[in-house]
Amino acid sequence: MNRNLARKRLPWIAHVVIVLALFAGAHSPRLVPQTSSQAQASAYYDAFAAIGPIDVHAHAFRNDPAFQAMLKRLNLHILDICVVTEHGRGYDEAAGPNRTVREMMRSDNGRVAWCSTFDPQDFEKTGFADHSIEILNQTFADGAVAVKIWKTIGMDLTKPDGSYLMPDDPVFAPIYSDIAAHHHTLLAHLAEPASCWLPPNPDSPDYNYYQQHPKWYMYLHPDHPSQATILAARDHLLAQNPGLKVVGCHLGSMETDLDEIARHFDRYPNFAVDTAARVQYLMVQPPEKVREFLTKYQDRVLYGTDNGLQSADDPAATLPRWEDRYLRDWRYFATDEWVEYHGRKYRGLALPPEILHKLYHDNAVHWVPGILQTP
Repeated sequence: MNRNLARKRLPWIAHVVIVLALFAGAHSPRLVPQTSSQAQASAYYDAFAAIGPIDVHAHAFRNDPAFQAMLKRLNLHILDICVVTEHGRGYDEAAGPNRTVREMMRSDNGRVAWCSTFDPQDFEKTGFADHSIEILNQTFADGAVAVKIWKTIGMDLTKPDGSYLMPDDPVFAPIYSDIAAHHHTLLAHLAEPASCWLPPNPDSPDYNYYQQHPKWYMYLHPDHPSQATILAARDHLLAQNPGLKVVGCHLGSMETDLDEIARHFDRYPNFAVDTAARVQYLMVQPPEKVREFLTKYQDRVLYGTDNGLQSADDPAATLPRWEDRYLRDWRYFATDEWVEYHGRKYRGLALPPEILHKLYHDNAVHWVPGILQTP
């Protein structure tokens, strides 16, 4: 969809969404239910599509016609992120997803942009930085527009003396400089939510994740670095590389403290955050505070989901979950409805169209140059 057309259509469609929400509320004394009518849901999806949405944090590794059809239907672009994880150590193990994303990038009519990666586990080997730069430069030549670093840095990888490898370690300096020289963006998933270091709390949005992934539950590993230590190293990275655009994934692992994110925005002009897998943390905070934050820093927050489609996943089962999340998030950001998450209801923000457009589109274009691919 033409971007200018999206801008022209948005105010009218947003108005329709709000009118529908008010109509539903005026004719029922109860909260607006989570499951909207088919007509209402269609209006939401139309409004979402009209804005030209960009999901800057997705992991899709199956090039399937149903996936392509969903992107087209929602007028959606994604940044498809490859990661070297604890389950797939080594860039060779990550080669499959990287190859799939390259194929998707070339076959999805420009709707898929590629975020590549490198493997930090060999950081002690001679020539590590040069080899990593060679790999990344090849991905840039093949069309990658960003690079991801993951929480293994700071939380898992250790040096011979037992200390943990931090994101500001000098070994990474040439790599960051090379990314900046190519005018590409660093996506940084560093540390975890504060709940990762706290006793189990069933009310925490991440309770189930840490029950299922005890390796990453730092409360069980008190010998590992604290959240503050890892984020301080991240901040040092920002200070050392003022010319490098850095997007802190998952609200920069500061999701419970909007004031702290604001202080980082004021201190580091090269820093932005995405909302991937953290919209629920916004929901539980006072809507007036969240709205004020997103208004003041409307140029610094990018919409992302952390939606995944693995090679073995069934698209018929997985893609409806993608669309449900897009619908839920849109209702939260764009309307003043009550939105349900894990059995509780939270008031939507009803952000104005110009801020919605920045959150869902403009900020991605600015912070990740090249994210809108040319088919």
